[in-house]
Amino acid sequence: MKSMTCKQMGGPCDVAFQGDKADDVIKAQDQHLKAMVASGDATHESAAKSMQDRWKHPVSGMGWYRNAKKAFAALPEE
Repeated sequence: MKSMTCKQMGGPCDVAFQGDKADDVIKAQDQHLKAMVASGDATHESAAKSMQDRWKHPVSGMGWYRNAKKAFAALPEE
């Protein structure tokens, strides 16, 4: 199990997400961004928009995805 923070994935805060795979923490951050924006937290709006744009344009979003997966792979196991 490894952890990555919202900030490590381009968000504004230090909330940590845990998972066995990079996709686990990426999906958790996506849900976090949506929830924070829905609750009225304006600080997460730009990160949520960036995440939405990546899902809408998967070819151009692959650079971010590959970088997030590399960063996750480099983290120590907890």
